[in-house]
Amino acid sequence: METTLVPSSLFATSNSQDISKLLSQLPKQTYFEDYELYQWQGTWYSPAHLEGTFAAQKLFEARDDDIILTSSIKSGTTWLKSLVSCIINFPQGDDDDPLIKNNPHHVVSTLEAHVFVENLDISTLPSPRIFHTHLPYNSLPDSIKISNCKIVYIARDAKDTFVSLWHFLNTVRTQEQGPFPIEEAFESFCNGVQFFGPSLDHVLEYWNKSLVFSNKILFLKYEEMKRNPKEQVLKLASFLGKSFANDEELDSVLWRSSFERLKNLDVNKSKSGNVTGFAKCSFFRLGTTGDWKNYFTKEMQERLDRIIRLKYEGSGLNLEI
Repeated sequence: METTLVPSSLFATSNSQDISKLLSQLPKQTYFEDYELYQWQGTWYSPAHLEGTFAAQKLFEARDDDIILTSSIKSGTTWLKSLVSCIINFPQGDDDDPLIKNNPHHVVSTLEAHVFVENLDISTLPSPRIFHTHLPYNSLPDSIKISNCKIVYIARDAKDTFVSLWHFLNTVRTQEQGPFPIEEAFESFCNGVQFFGPSLDHVLEYWNKSLVFSNKILFLKYEEMKRNPKEQVLKLASFLGKSFANDEELDSVLWRSSFERLKNLDVNKSKSGNVTGFAKCSFFRLGTTGDWKNYFTKEMQERLDRIIRLKYEGSGLNLEI
């Protein structure tokens, strides 16, 4: 199956022999039939993502006014990229709205899957720069941790995260392959095997760090954002040092970054790939909460709920609707 998850060339700053040697020594799992994932420091990576991670750790120099968006995969990343882009660079009209002609994943680049795969020159970008990463907190470049840059994390109910991820990865399977068996995908998810997984560990680490570094890390919940979008976006803007002149500006940001608008833009209807190799339209399926109820058996719900309860016990974190 052809995707661009593996970069076509190695970074000049990377030693391919060293990476190959490292991969040969790491725990390995086949994921969704088509991907080989390797476990490094407790997290599962594709070879390309691991290479991008090493390059980001070595080369990325955070500025104090950078904004770093973080998330586990399929947890509301597209929405967060769109929202923050609109908040920081408030469009006065369609002519200066980058979301009109660009998929949100082009507007805000992901460090380990875009910036350090295409080796982009980000040094000349005007401040404040906005980047995204799926990296767990412990794997972030040190410059992010020690600088005064802001980190915004978005988390989502694990059951919806799983269903969204299952649908997403099925979009690049051939007609002959058909959908990957949901039971097998669920087993992998429960065992923490997925891109940048385990998902629950990813969420919990950022949650705990946000409690310690509340001035640096804002922890957002997808479900709360769907329930109270105005309240949550006001909180997000305030955290980023921005304010709205009036309700009309707030409404404009919400509309420009809304699922309904973005899904219906021509740029996001395309079945051609974006920077990740997935079709642009594949990032806009439902944008709802509770869809897991249409796919989970009672046994699946009880099993994952038990895993979540044990993982988050005592942390104060609750992502359920």
